[in-house]
Amino acid sequence: MKILDRYIFFTFIKSFFSVFLILMLIFMLQSVWVYISELAGKELELEVILKFLLYVSPRIVVLVLPLTILLVSIMVFGNFSENYEFAAMKSTGISLQRAMKSLSIFIVFLAILSFFFANNVIPTAEYNFYNLRRNIARVKPAMAIAEGQFNQLKDVNIKVAKKSGDNGQFLEDVIIHQKKGGTSGNYTVIKSKTGEFYSNESSDILQLILYDGNYYDELQPANYQKRTKNRPQVKSTFEKYIINLDLSDFNNVDFEQKDASSRYNMLGISELYTTLDSLHDTQNKSFEAFSGTMLNRSNQPNLNLNYKAKEIDIKTPPEDVLSLFENRKAVQLLELAINNSSLAQDELKVKSKSFLISTININKHIVAFHDKFAIGLMCIVLFFVGAPLGALIRKGGIGLPLVVAILIFLTYHFISIFAKNSSEDNSLNPVFATWLAGIIMLPFSIYLTSRATKDRALMDLDAILIPLKQRFVKSSFLKDIIDKEDQIPTNDLEHFENNKLIDLIKNYRQYGLGLKQKQQALEILEKRGITEMHLKMSGNLTNESYDNAIRHLNDYHENATLGVLSHTIFLIFGIAGLIVNNNGGPIIGKILIITAILAFMLFLIVYPKVLKYQSEFYSILKKRFMTNNVIFVILAFPLFFLYRLYFNRKMKEDLSKISEV
Repeated sequence: MKILDRYIFFTFIKSFFSVFLILMLIFMLQSVWVYISELAGKELELEVILKFLLYVSPRIVVLVLPLTILLVSIMVFGNFSENYEFAAMKSTGISLQRAMKSLSIFIVFLAILSFFFANNVIPTAEYNFYNLRRNIARVKPAMAIAEGQFNQLKDVNIKVAKKSGDNGQFLEDVIIHQKKGGTSGNYTVIKSKTGEFYSNESSDILQLILYDGNYYDELQPANYQKRTKNRPQVKSTFEKYIINLDLSDFNNVDFEQKDASSRYNMLGISELYTTLDSLHDTQNKSFEAFSGTMLNRSNQPNLNLNYKAKEIDIKTPPEDVLSLFENRKAVQLLELAINNSSLAQDELKVKSKSFLISTININKHIVAFHDKFAIGLMCIVLFFVGAPLGALIRKGGIGLPLVVAILIFLTYHFISIFAKNSSEDNSLNPVFATWLAGIIMLPFSIYLTSRATKDRALMDLDAILIPLKQRFVKSSFLKDIIDKEDQIPTNDLEHFENNKLIDLIKNYRQYGLGLKQKQQALEILEKRGITEMHLKMSGNLTNESYDNAIRHLNDYHENATLGVLSHTIFLIFGIAGLIVNNNGGPIIGKILIITAILAFMLFLIVYPKVLKYQSEFYSILKKRFMTNNVIFVILAFPLFFLYRLYFNRKMKEDLSKISEV
């Protein structure tokens, strides 16, 4: 490894591990906050909590790793550009691609490593994490009762307004919904003013003692009419009521017990491939069974036996199918068709839900399968986004690179999440949805690398605007100012003093003269011993302020002309598109609307340039353009054509006020 490669590599590595650890810590704290309700108040051992954090961390790595690569790439290459290290490299013939060589090999290695990590480590961690969460949920339910919300303990759903005591054993305003027997609903409600938990360390029975309350029990008679009309119930009051809860199943929890392993995020490539094959086979069998059931329910095989059609005369074909049968048979066929259609619709509504669940399950497995490969691609793509972007923005450190990296990463992450969610119900192909974020980012990375390699700006808007200006903008706006007709006879210049001639040469345009008379004045001064070089050295050859003002005025005119053209197209095509779209021409209407949107985007590009050149023009006059013309700037959006007409005239008048003696 050469010295330069070693320097770039170790600079990147130091930043990489620092940023990776910081981001892991931030995301770990966020995970703890998400699952705090499962950990707090359960007196878990430190070993169990550390296991929880250990098992949750691998899923965080797949988020942190791409973000780290993106952020560190922008930071490191931004520092190189900011400190002119890239300029030194380029001066010795080292291009950006050559500088990225060692890091590219490292990033490819990380991408391969991320695949094996996603295929082997994450499924194992998810498997252990799922079982650990389930076991934690069963630990010490007495401590799991939170104030102000219902908490499930076995067959008792309890809510308390306030807890007190050293162990939270004293309760106030207790409401209990209790299941009884084999019923599915909660028909027993118990309310009490106070309550108390009592337990013995040697016993698995937890006693809930309630004081001063009411007992409501909604009876469920076997007769359905009595149950719905009379709604019988029992109500009683009590001073003391005891509920015994068997906690043997809760406290005897083995945190090493693992019996759930069928979730898609707990499987590797080989298991996912086998599971997908099995799920597709099961779904196809379900479709075949359902189609056979629907065919049998339609009575189609028996129609030919029970309903005989009349003979058809080829010369006079029937008007419809029902005319082939007798009236009675035709009515029966219609009734049969209506009944079968109604039954088929009901059956489809029921089955469509189960089929949708099956499809969602399959698509999640497909996404999980391809996601293990996509993470590696995104590591490579985001590196080739971050490295050239850092070289282009020429800013290192944590400030601007962090903001840019987060914006790009959030864009990538949201696209990925929305695409995967849309793929669950087949709105998007699950394979395409998994790779969509990478497909979008890949051209962006190629574009940035190309721009950085050619040492060009991030966006070269002039490449778009210059051809448009050449095509649509005429250069006659300043012609009457720049190319003046001679208004002073040549013989009169001989009588001018030197100071007058120097002033005339410097401000010849303001005096209404042309280049010919300026040249004649130079020749007269040359004869008097004052050369053009003397004038140039003394700053009297040209009026730089006036020339700069003309240049700014010309730039303003070009951009304002392009702006009024795009603004007019936006208004005309936008209104016409809405009218056509609402009156039966959706295709043409959408084309017009899209054209209007593109024209408005061009206007948004041009308008800031118009303001820029106007500000520079008025800065020569020592005026603040934006402050003095804020109302015009706001009105320019709806009425830009009037804005341009007004300032074309006003800026020409203000040009005559610029002088420099």
